Amino acid sequence: MRDTLPLLEVTDFPAIRRGATQTLQVNLGYKCNQRCLHCHVNASPDRTEMMDAATLDLIPQVLAARGIGTLDLTGGAPELHEGFRSLVTAARKQGVHVIDRCNLTILFEPGQDDLAQFLAAQQVEVVASLPCYSVANVDRQRGEGVFDKSIAALQALNALGYGKAGSGLMLNLVFNPQGPSLPPGQAGLEADYRRELWQHFGIEFNHLFVLTNMPIKRFGSTLVTRGEFEPYMHLLRENYQADNLEQVMCRSLISVDWRGYLYDCDFNQQLGLPLLNPASGSAGTKANHGKLHPQLRDLLGGDVANNLIDVADHCFGCTAGQGSSCGGAL
Repeated sequence: MRDTLPLLEVTDFPAIRRGATQTLQVNLGYKCNQRCLHCHVNASPDRTEMMDAATLDLIPQVLAARGIGTLDLTGGAPELHEGFRSLVTAARKQGVHVIDRCNLTILFEPGQDDLAQFLAAQQVEVVASLPCYSVANVDRQRGEGVFDKSIAALQALNALGYGKAGSGLMLNLVFNPQGPSLPPGQAGLEADYRRELWQHFGIEFNHLFVLTNMPIKRFGSTLVTRGEFEPYMHLLRENYQADNLEQVMCRSLISVDWRGYLYDCDFNQQLGLPLLNPASGSAGTKANHGKLHPQLRDLLGGDVANNLIDVADHCFGCTAGQGSSCGGAL
């Protein structure tokens, strides 16, 4: 079903088409050890949706069939899926670059004692959530005690070589604004993070990704409750930059949900907007608002390059100001 937030079915966002698929972004499930205010998937410890083994086994096959070079694993906390490590290992054996969207505190959960060592051994890129370099702001957004655990996790990753020049182990951080505002300039904020984290904690990292909060799910509901939804949408629209259209992530990424359904991006996934124009030669599956909804297995028989991208008003979030994608500012 569509998200219940007041996003318009008809939008004046420009029509855009997909290019070649470079990244398969897979949501392994919504279970998480945190419950963050800005979370656009409503992840929490209470969620039970997790990808089944048959769907998981399809992922390496699709990577090989389509020649996709990057596997981007997300959740929830993707590491909580019991097949996380086997999937990472299989993808790395194929020479695929693997990204782990890590909330950092997962390193201290039961059964995850050797997670950091596993990630390093597999040369997995860690993209770590750290919405600020101050304890008050992080704990306000993510929960009490999260900042201290996050710092300890970053120090543990540094000790393994993550974020160190010449190590080949990439450690990138993610910033989200605290509320309904556009994020500051990425370059300047990265310099602030680098200075503060080194001076106070001796932490090094490769890059800071600055992301715009999307007006959907938990964050969107908070905006509605506070009467801030329409002003925030107006802010995004007023700061729309057409130049960002060339680099939005949906042009080169396919998003896969825990059931194996395909979407243009993670945000469309949460809004129930399926990938348009299913792959040629595939049967597809009827889902959502009457559209033929392609599944992961459909990519074994056909590509989706040049397909129209399903757009709606939330797309202004990716194109406002400096732009925003899973890799930071555009």
